[in-house]
Amino acid sequence: MSETTKSGTMSGVMALDLPLADPTDAMAAYFQKCRDKIGFVPNVLTAYAHDMPKLEAFAAFYNDLMLAPSGLSKLEREMIAVAVSSENHCFYCLTAHGAAVRQLSGDPALGETIAMNWRAANLPRKQAAMLEFAVKMTRASGDIVEADRAALRDAGFSDRDIWDIAAVASFFNMSNRMASAVDMRPNPEYHAQTR
Repeated sequence: MSETTKSGTMSGVMALDLPLADPTDAMAAYFQKCRDKIGFVPNVLTAYAHDMPKLEAFAAFYNDLMLAPSGLSKLEREMIAVAVSSENHCFYCLTAHGAAVRQLSGDPALGETIAMNWRAANLPRKQAAMLEFAVKMTRASGDIVEADRAALRDAGFSDRDIWDIAAVASFFNMSNRMASAVDMRPNPEYHAQTR
């Protein structure tokens, strides 16, 4: 779990030395929910805890994208997170979301295979099309054309699903860049999960 120093700053979470803000009641309850459910507070949340409005916005958007009802399964959303994070070489997200892929799939190798080369994962056509689109968005979003959306429809995705694929990929492109910029470190607990 992350530690705080005597001055109330984050230690071992990221390279920036920012003071922790006083948590709002909602964020204190959210942190406690994390401890109760997974046994620790993810460092990404601790990293944002110097600014409560930004933490609340980040947590709300993440929860909506990753946990709210969608035509995409939770596993598929986590697979997008890993494929995008692989393209961006984001240590934090590869570690945290690779653990989620292992847990949700029951396959200890799937998260690592997607992290290394999603094309080697022997995925169903539908999931392969989804990751192809997410990776193209990451590499060259300006090159997305109607044929790319049509390929997703042909694979069985609705237009709402396409929106959700794009939204998850976009969120992780932002998160990856932020995590890399501040050298955000994943919680050690992620490394051992579902092994």
